[in-house]
Amino acid sequence: MGDPNVAAEDAPFDIGPVVAELRGLRADWRKEKGHPAEFGALGFPSRHAIGRVIDTLAAALFPLRLGPPDLGAANEDCFVRASLESALPLLAAQVRMELHYTRHERGGPAIERAVNAIVEELARRLPAIRRLIDGDTEAAFDGDPAARSVDEVLLCYPGITALIHHRIAHELYHLGAPLVARIIAEVSHSRTGIDIHPGAQVGERCFIDHGTGVVIGQTAIIGNRVRLYQAVTLGARSFSTDAEGRLVKNEPRHPIIEDDVTIYAGATILGRITIGKCSVIGGNVWLTHSVPPGSRVRQTQPSINIEPGDPCD
Repeated sequence: MGDPNVAAEDAPFDIGPVVAELRGLRADWRKEKGHPAEFGALGFPSRHAIGRVIDTLAAALFPLRLGPPDLGAANEDCFVRASLESALPLLAAQVRMELHYTRHERGGPAIERAVNAIVEELARRLPAIRRLIDGDTEAAFDGDPAARSVDEVLLCYPGITALIHHRIAHELYHLGAPLVARIIAEVSHSRTGIDIHPGAQVGERCFIDHGTGVVIGQTAIIGNRVRLYQAVTLGARSFSTDAEGRLVKNEPRHPIIEDDVTIYAGATILGRITIGKCSVIGGNVWLTHSVPPGSRVRQTQPSINIEPGDPCD
């Protein structure tokens, strides 16, 4: 809103035509997409609010480590209860906005029943999410000689932060709130540099080491005890189109990574291919076909030429 104390004549030029043209563009877009203004009458899910939800849920999952510094073991349960009583209604408000936007009934009892079902089921799944994250944390501690404790891993490692976000987002994605889930994924991406689509399936004891630049696509399937290093891409090789040339949505197009696979930094694995269990994919490998279990895939050794020179030149 403009400042009512600023006179119209103080503006450097007449912005009326700009306002009018933007209004016309909005109207054209809504008409073309079949989105009347009422679609946003309740607002759209907020990245800021969803970030608060995730932080509060993470603190409820790990109160002494991710909760407030003055929290003690004697009042953990009280803190967890208060955190959930704060986060779940806020999450429900975000889910309600999404469902109001995406469903035809536009509010009413059906929307409320769906919101309550999604949020209540996520709450029931929080203990299972906690167990998965415990396994991820232990895998990172066991797999990194620089890690001094599981507490350090939980507090400091971006891979664990990304997995906390992902494991919550993945549940919401399949419970019927894919937009809220996708926003959680993008909050995580901005915080960690790790981009995991909420639709991706990630098994137990996943270790994303360093993590910056990791990309995991929507239909990727990752088995148990998989280790990924920075800048690994599990992406799509091509995209199918329908008769009208539009992209086919939700088609399986990303890799399947079986159990106990290690993928080193910079590797790019594309398409619906399978990396067999216990395989090792070397750094900077570009891979577009399946490999059997136990494979060792590496680039040909590059030729490096080192010539002596005058350091003062």
